[in-house]
Amino acid sequence: MYLIVGLGNIGKEYDKTRHNIGFDAINLLSKEYNIPLNRKKFKGTCGEGFIGSEKVLLIKPETYMNCSGESVIEAVNFYKIANDKIIIIYDDISLNVGRMRIRTKGSAGGHNGIKSIIAHLNSDEFNRVKIGVGSPKGELVSHVLGRFSKEHREVIEKVLGIASKAVECMVKEGTVEAMNKFNSVSLED
Repeated sequence: MYLIVGLGNIGKEYDKTRHNIGFDAINLLSKEYNIPLNRKKFKGTCGEGFIGSEKVLLIKPETYMNCSGESVIEAVNFYKIANDKIIIIYDDISLNVGRMRIRTKGSAGGHNGIKSIIAHLNSDEFNRVKIGVGSPKGELVSHVLGRFSKEHREVIEKVLGIASKAVECMVKEGTVEAMNKFNSVSLED
């Protein structure tokens, strides 16, 4: 079983913000693979289904970003999921809008949701799909909690479609294959 987690914050005020790109990705995966997000479990909203022949658990943690690890560790412990079967999807300010990067390990890079997951898993070795939201021109918090311009939102919708295909590839063919296929993709201006 794969655990696929999209990071974000609950509440209408955070809907479609840069920091909620992980939630947007999970919503798209739910729709594309007909996996209803219809259960409250593991401190989040989740749904089980299949991508190809692989069983997957999709989760949108409801702990708020800084405590995302609480949700992840509950699911990991319940299902005994190995770190190489975890995929975390989240926003990255070091990547421009239109970019996406797949990694198998690494630091939190200042991302509090990833810091929490690393602390709870006691490891930085888990798969990540980082979606570029651009670097802030001003204050960081207002940037990540802000919304995309109309033009950038159109690009992000395309990137989310690519991220969905990348996750499918990770599940069906492995993360290394997905990195080879998708890390060079760019929809930047």
